[in-house]
Amino acid sequence: MSMSKKASRGNKYYLVSLGCSKNTVDSESMAQVLDQHGMRGVTAPNDAEVLIVNTCGFINTAKQESIDLLRDLVENRRSGQMVIAAGCLSQRYGDALVQEVPGLDGVIGTRRWMDIFDLVGRLRQRKHPEPLYHLPTDALTVGRDEGNVLRASIEGASAYLKIADGCRRPCAFCAIPKIKGTMVSRPLHSIINEAQQLQAMGVKEMILIAQDTSDYGHDLGMKEGMAQLLDALVEAAPGIPWIRVMYAYPGYVTPRLIETMAKHKQIQHYLDIPLQHGHRDTLLRMRRPAKIEWVYETLANMRSAMPDLAVRTTFIVGYPGETDAEFEGLCQFVRDLEFDRVGAFKYSYEMGTPSALLPNHVPDDVKEARYNTLMELQQNISLKKNQALVGKTLDILVEGHGTPEDEDGKTLEGALSLGRSYRDAPEIDGYVIVEGELPVGEIVPVRVTGATTYDLIATADLGSPIVIQPGIRYGEGMIDSN
Repeated sequence: MSMSKKASRGNKYYLVSLGCSKNTVDSESMAQVLDQHGMRGVTAPNDAEVLIVNTCGFINTAKQESIDLLRDLVENRRSGQMVIAAGCLSQRYGDALVQEVPGLDGVIGTRRWMDIFDLVGRLRQRKHPEPLYHLPTDALTVGRDEGNVLRASIEGASAYLKIADGCRRPCAFCAIPKIKGTMVSRPLHSIINEAQQLQAMGVKEMILIAQDTSDYGHDLGMKEGMAQLLDALVEAAPGIPWIRVMYAYPGYVTPRLIETMAKHKQIQHYLDIPLQHGHRDTLLRMRRPAKIEWVYETLANMRSAMPDLAVRTTFIVGYPGETDAEFEGLCQFVRDLEFDRVGAFKYSYEMGTPSALLPNHVPDDVKEARYNTLMELQQNISLKKNQALVGKTLDILVEGHGTPEDEDGKTLEGALSLGRSYRDAPEIDGYVIVEGELPVGEIVPVRVTGATTYDLIATADLGSPIVIQPGIRYGEGMIDSN
């Protein structure tokens, strides 16, 4: 390699984010720290001095994806390049990760993303090839020394805003408390300030995320912290049309929280609440809230307060000891409550978690069969829910354009717009497909004309043609002259 090519990589970084939206926010925060110190992100690893992978270590498949990418970067790096492992896998395994990926230069944990530039500086100055570790476990540092960094990840007109980190729940199958530590809420004033920044940037949808959003403020001594936060956000950032809440915990969706969601137009009538199972005995082994009656009562109360409520949940099938009767109990639970969106996962053995010590692990073929049964059941419910929307008008956030195709994949004339309604969180839920080109990044009313299992078909013609003109308000959005 020529010296000029080597020098051109100096002060440039290549950053890959794996895993969930919470990880993406941490990746964006690291990028901001590096940018503030004069570095610049690039899209090709060969163009960078610093190669960073913000890893995911939640389940085995995610762990392997992180390891494979790190190995590839280490094996193909050029002289003068350094490879850093960040995030969950780094925090969870530390030295063991270096054994899996020989040649790693640095390892930085989930709690210290704000120190990424300091680690780069230490690596530049090191005189020996041994990797440098930066894995403090002090939970109190989170939210207290973040510097001038926006703790959000912006994708188009939507932004994920992180309100807390870590988790204090005892779920037997989950390694998050080991990785992230206990739950630590970010100060209310910091979140409000960032919401106002997002408003000034023209963000149309603000998605609140944490390991457990409904636990927000517990460590700060706040009562009904999530409801207080929502009230404050609505007042402080009235220009953000949609506020969406993800990752609530069973038992903590209180009457006050329901009332708050129902009374504010900005707060979408959507709640993501991972329930994990629908049979009491399974939930007890999971160390999860096992009062099934609470779920029935709370969803009835929510649907009474918000008749158009969309509920998303997730379930684990094949958990150790899950009997045929327990699985049938889960299926009946799904039939009874008719969730709008369901994600299902086959139980994954996670070393170091209490569930790993349980007897009676379910064979893989049984897990697969139960997964398919549950998803087929939910598909029928989802289709029925979508069909009930035909003829109704929904506001959608337009995300992009495409071209129609026939059954053979041949491109047809015309254009399509792809959007999401209040019922659809980014990446995990369905879409609304509309004929014609609508303005990307705006909220526009459409009429539903058709339904599939996961998606809706709609038209922007609500009785008379919609003419897109500057300064005309459509739904909650404003079309500008650009």
